Amino acid sequence: MSNIYLGYHFTVEPKDLGSEILVAELGELPFESFIESDFGVTAYIQKQFWNETILEEVQILNSPEFVISYTIEEIEQVNWNEEWEKNFEAIDVDGKCHVRAPFHPKTNAEFDIIIEPKMSFGTGHHETTHMMIQHLLETDVAEMKTLDMGCGTAILAILAEMKGAKPIDAIDIDNWCYLNSIENAERNNCKNITVYEGDAAILKDKKYDLIIANINRNILLNDMQSYVDCLNPKGTILFSGFYTEDIPFIDASCIEKGLTFVKKLERNNWVSLKYVN
Repeated sequence: MSNIYLGYHFTVEPKDLGSEILVAELGELPFESFIESDFGVTAYIQKQFWNETILEEVQILNSPEFVISYTIEEIEQVNWNEEWEKNFEAIDVDGKCHVRAPFHPKTNAEFDIIIEPKMSFGTGHHETTHMMIQHLLETDVAEMKTLDMGCGTAILAILAEMKGAKPIDAIDIDNWCYLNSIENAERNNCKNITVYEGDAAILKDKKYDLIIANINRNILLNDMQSYVDCLNPKGTILFSGFYTEDIPFIDASCIEKGLTFVKKLERNNWVSLKYVN
C-alpha cells in the first residue's frame, strides 16, 4: 500500500529550544517522524490522519518568544532509508551497546544491534532509546517474559533477547514499524521475538515480567491500566517518550495503580522512569 505523507518544513527561531518544544507538541498529534534541519525541523504525518486545523492546538506557534514559519510538501511513500542514511548516527550507550545501521562500522561493544531503518527515530527518540537501553543494561532480564510496547524498530526487544529475556512480544500500531521490527529481529538472529501489529487491545489476557513502553505521554496515560493489568507480581515496567514536565502526570497514574517508583534517568530534558509492581 502506498502511504502519502505531508512534510511540514518548520523554520524556528531560536532553533534548538523552539524545535524541542515544537516536536514535543507535534508528538501529541499524529505526526510520527521528525528530522532536524539547518533551520528547524521537518515533521511528517500520514495524509489520512491530517486535517486543516491540525496545528490549532500547537501553542508554541502563537508564542511571542519564538518565530516559526513553515511550508508543506506532499510526499508519496517517504523513503525513510534514504532519510536515515542522511541523518541517523549510530547510538553508543556506555560503551556496552552499539545500535547501528548496516552502513555503520562494527565496534567491540558487548551488544551489537544492527537495524535497517524504515522510519526516522525523530528528534528526541535517540534520547529516549538511549535511556531505555541504559535501564536494560543494568537490569537482569534473563528468562523474563517481556513486552516491547510501541516497539518502533524493535531495538529494545532485540537487546532484551540478547540479555536473555524470553519470550518477547513486540507491538506497534504502525504497519511499517511492524514489518521493520520483523526484519530487524531476523537480521539480529532473534528466535524469541513475536511481532504484532496493533495497540493495547492485544494485551488482553497476556502476562509479562518486564514491560518496555517508549511512547508519548498521552498514549502512556491512556493505556496505563492495560500495562498494569498484564504485569506480573514483582514485575518491572520501564517508561520513556516524554519530558521532565510530564513526570507528575505519569507518576500519579502509576502510583494510583499500585506501582512503586524505582529510578529516573534524564537526558536533554527527556525522561525515562522505572517502576515495579
